[in-house]
Amino acid sequence: MMFCNIFYLILMMSNTLMLFDFNADTKQGSWEIVDDVVMGGKSQGSFSLSAEGHGVFEGRVSLENNGGFSSLRHQFTESKNIDGFSNLCIRVKGDGKRYQIRVKSSRNEYYSYIAYFETNGDWQDIEISLSEMLPTFRGRAVDLPPYPAKKMEEVAFLIANKKSEPFRMMIDKITLK
Repeated sequence: MMFCNIFYLILMMSNTLMLFDFNADTKQGSWEIVDDVVMGGKSQGSFSLSAEGHGVFEGRVSLENNGGFSSLRHQFTESKNIDGFSNLCIRVKGDGKRYQIRVKSSRNEYYSYIAYFETNGDWQDIEISLSEMLPTFRGRAVDLPPYPAKKMEEVAFLIANKKSEPFRMMIDKITLK
């Protein structure tokens, strides 16, 4: 009990919450690939760990059969209380392409709150305001307010640039501050 209180105090003092820190012990099964094949498309994404322990989301987006996306998703085993945090921070190394970061307050929501980010081929620390994440469903805006940032049950990455193309992005960590 004392350890939990000390840990919570350290988190509050640093005002940072680690959501996911990829390393050699990361359980790959806690991350799931969802491609456009669920709707008849032919995109193929995969998830693995690099020798250094970074998450690697890679594959090929195909526009065949009205396809065009690949995503990597993680559902937390318990809902994360994120009240008081205002920014989602990711450390990634991409391939120069545009990606989405997606979150859900509840895994049962049909829509996701999204933000776009550009990669440049180098390691980047990207900070996204939670209040600027907007609800979408299948690429269309949903008439709801921006992300309420009270709880989080799912985080995901998605590529859907309306191009047939290979992609590769390494992920080091996901935090809130």
